[in-house]
Amino acid sequence: MGLFDKIKKSLFGEDENTDKETKKDEKTEEENGEKAADVEEAEQDESIEEAETTEKNTEDDSSNQSNDVEEEQSEQDKENTAQEDVDSDATDNEEENQTSSEEQQSESQTELYEKGLEKTNQGFGARLNRFFAQFRTVDEDFFDDLEELLIESDVGYETAEQLTDALRDEAKLQKAKSRDDLKKVIVEKMVELYDQNGDSENEKLSHHDDGKTNIYLFVGVNGAGKTTTIGKLAKRLKDEGKSVLLAAADTFRAGAVEQLVEWGKRVDVPVVTSKEQADPASVVYDATKRAIDEQVDYLLVDTAGRLQNKKNLMNELEKIERTIKKLAPDEPTETLLVLDGSTGQNALLQAKDFDKTTKLTGLVLTKLDGSSKGGVVLAIRNEMKLPVKLVGLGEKVSDLADFDAADYAVGLFHDLV
Repeated sequence: MGLFDKIKKSLFGEDENTDKETKKDEKTEEENGEKAADVEEAEQDESIEEAETTEKNTEDDSSNQSNDVEEEQSEQDKENTAQEDVDSDATDNEEENQTSSEEQQSESQTELYEKGLEKTNQGFGARLNRFFAQFRTVDEDFFDDLEELLIESDVGYETAEQLTDALRDEAKLQKAKSRDDLKKVIVEKMVELYDQNGDSENEKLSHHDDGKTNIYLFVGVNGAGKTTTIGKLAKRLKDEGKSVLLAAADTFRAGAVEQLVEWGKRVDVPVVTSKEQADPASVVYDATKRAIDEQVDYLLVDTAGRLQNKKNLMNELEKIERTIKKLAPDEPTETLLVLDGSTGQNALLQAKDFDKTTKLTGLVLTKLDGSSKGGVVLAIRNEMKLPVKLVGLGEKVSDLADFDAADYAVGLFHDLV
């Protein structure tokens, strides 16, 4: 099932009744088939019993002994069949319990997204709803106004233009004139635009299980939420049974090292530190060496978000990457840019700046629960082709979620339809 198909089923409820009817028909056919098989089996048993009765009247003592053996074997077969039925029922129950658990987990994550994106939905979705409620005819003014609304919703100029053009063509093709038709088309176009600019598999955090340390490098401006994200991720990895080490390489910001140390205590994970104003690369070197020597599963590196100027910051990040590669040539596994989702288009500009210097593998969008600018995800994916890997949807540790495009879209649009 494609991304839009999943979203369409959640938002519009399409194919749900059809699926139920199909399953009902399949179940009826299966039951009818079983009944027919039972009747046929019963008829065969009757024929066999008649034949056996005839034989018994003409057979000698030897034949009677043979029948006794057959009866014993038949009893044994019945016992084996009964045991197989019990085992089958147990297996079915296990599969049902597993399916139920997965469904509950999926529902829980969907609810987390809806709650975390509530402000974005009230801003972005409410604007679109008001817009659709006011339009009278689908003409060029309609599309011009829609493009302006998308730009104001932090979708970005380039993305808004592409969406409007696609919607204009699709509306004509599908002859969409009603509000509901146009809402479906615009959601479909937004999802398609997102889906065509990346591979959903790349949205998952990369890792290797060959015994080597996975090094995650976190970059971003001060205040974006790097340290908090690292602490929350460390807790998750530790709960999964992984060994984790933190590196406090943000040595220039007052209180940054202490903040990460506090997170380390909270989640029971060791932190490599140095004195204030120390060379960040030296901290990373010590942490990388320790992680390799102790065969730690994950090393999470916190970095500076502001130096004297942007050039110095980028130079320092380059130096940190070179330091890591001296000890682990294939690392870092992930270089994640942490962005404050509430900054909207500024987040997109930051992503472009950092990507010029540091080869980013993905993004972390934080503070979406307190923002109405979650639409920036579409702009980032469309203009930079970078996957969002983690999202912050609340203040609790469990509110750092893996990015899921379908749940994100449902959370973004569920009041739109």
